[in-house]
Amino acid sequence: MYREQLQQLRNNISQVIIGKEEVTELLLTALLARGNCLIDDVPGVGKTKLANALARSLGIEFKRIQFTPDLQPADITGIYFYNQKQGEFQFRSGPVFTNILLADEINRAVPRTQSSLLEAMEEQQVSIEGTIFSLPDPFMVIATQNPLELEGTFPLPEAQLDRFLLKIQMGYPTVEQEAQILARFKEEDPLTDLEPVLDGETILKLRKEVTKVHLSQDLMDYVARLAAATRENPHVRLGLSPRGSLALMRCALAYAYLQGRDYVLPDDLKYLFPYVASHRLILQYASVYGEENKLELVEEILAQVPVPVEDVARG
Repeated sequence: MYREQLQQLRNNISQVIIGKEEVTELLLTALLARGNCLIDDVPGVGKTKLANALARSLGIEFKRIQFTPDLQPADITGIYFYNQKQGEFQFRSGPVFTNILLADEINRAVPRTQSSLLEAMEEQQVSIEGTIFSLPDPFMVIATQNPLELEGTFPLPEAQLDRFLLKIQMGYPTVEQEAQILARFKEEDPLTDLEPVLDGETILKLRKEVTKVHLSQDLMDYVARLAAATRENPHVRLGLSPRGSLALMRCALAYAYLQGRDYVLPDDLKYLFPYVASHRLILQYASVYGEENKLELVEEILAQVPVPVEDVARG
């Protein structure tokens, strides 16, 4: 039943986002794996539209924050204010109190403001003046950033990057896909009439099913060896942390489930590794690799670690 609903979800999103099935699958992987997603790409390729299409298809609460240099942490989390009529301090919640939060152009805010999301992304809660507030369940942050504009932007802190389960790119459409986009959006925006096909309760049930997907001990060892290889690589100053290893495992379970399997394959881990690892690695200052070709380094590390060859499907 749930697998049919997942296909309906894919179809719903594809009414708005054309030719980006792989990107949609990765975003759904992050959703089912209880993670957050960073979409890093140039303006105008559909980053915000994709987040909107997902939220509308799920029928859950969605809020968007446009990150700017003058944005303050309280603008995200909320504040206590003195209500003169009631004669007491009251809490006014910020936009982080939602199911899906779109942090648009997150790298335009100063690091202090970016860091105000850390607790929410990791623990699904915020602490304000000694009081802990739980966030709705499900909760997910989808952040976008433009890699080309440097003026007025601030690099995301390493701690912030580590809280993103996946980092993905939209990419430009093909000529044929762009022609389809023009035809579909000629009369009106299909996002306007998009109807939900899942609800929050179903998402929580799907997440429970994902945890039942089988991952053999050989593949757990493979994940650990991949993480160790990043730490031992001479070009890497700071390799994959245990949080990164857990992220790869969670993504593999969710991705296998999305493919209609109840077990993880080595190819799942190999496919997901660049999306999980590339943004987490901190390079040596003298490394011949730069941020723009970090994926090449990740692929090189992936090629160096032997893949389990035994029957890992059922252990």
